[in-house]
Amino acid sequence: MSQLTFIQNMGGGSILLFGLLYLIFWVYCLVDILRSNFKDPNMKLIWILIILFAQLIGPIIYLVIGKNHKSDTF
Repeated sequence: MSQLTFIQNMGGGSILLFGLLYLIFWVYCLVDILRSNFKDPNMKLIWILIILFAQLIGPIIYLVIGKNHKSDTF
């Protein structure tokens, strides 16, 4: 219990909250890629690799650029 108090006193509570929010954001982007149809079938694999290897900026790049590569048909 004293370790948790130490983490909170050091500002670790905000770090844990940021990490949890980032994890949710990352999983959302990964699920969105897996469920989507793309104009080029290879783009799904490329976006998954970008999300996996560009951990910090990959999901942001996907939301900015990747949405334009999706197919309009379902």
